[in-house]
Amino acid sequence: MVLEKLVYVLEDDKSIRELVTCALEMSNITVECFGTVAEFDAAVEKHQPMVALLDIMLPDGNGLDVLARLKQKYPAVGVIILSALGQETDKVRGLNLGADDYISKPFGVLELTARVNALLRRASGTASLVRGDLALDEETMTATLRGVKLELNNKEFNLLKYLMQKEGKALTRENILNVVWGYDEGETRTVDNHVARLRKLGIDYIETVFGVGYKFVYRE
Repeated sequence: MVLEKLVYVLEDDKSIRELVTCALEMSNITVECFGTVAEFDAAVEKHQPMVALLDIMLPDGNGLDVLARLKQKYPAVGVIILSALGQETDKVRGLNLGADDYISKPFGVLELTARVNALLRRASGTASLVRGDLALDEETMTATLRGVKLELNNKEFNLLKYLMQKEGKALTRENILNVVWGYDEGETRTVDNHVARLRKLGIDYIETVFGVGYKFVYRE
């Protein structure tokens, strides 16, 4: 059984558990914390969370092993790995095992809350495109960044959606103009102006490809 907006935190550091609990509860998220793998596993058997935050180094096990078991049995549960800065091999292994996100310690509570909220929206089916702290809901034509709603007009929303859908691909201004505006020919400066507007709103994942156009590149 999955409880609405229920987040489990598996972390052996009491101060971090308290910090995470305080931050998430301020966003009306129900949080349950566990200091050991055994406690976490027992809780999951009773109620599956929508999102789980997993530390890696634990007194009675490894968070990556917990991740593997969790995703195998309950693939719909969103998982964020929490671990010390610099453990790149753990990060790669975690993502390969199915983790939805990775946050390095120390972390900011606003970023943590935004990423958890993004996974909660995706799990509840209200966000159709999520990349870290940026989430788009195609049904309502709304976008949020770090949990804050962005004021976008239709063209800005569709431009951002197209760039995200083609993540990592260099798109020409002409191609963007054709897909988003429906123009076979037109003033490509229109694209530049709209990209500039998205950047002013804090969306810094849009890179300029000189001599070509733009591409969306998600960076943590």
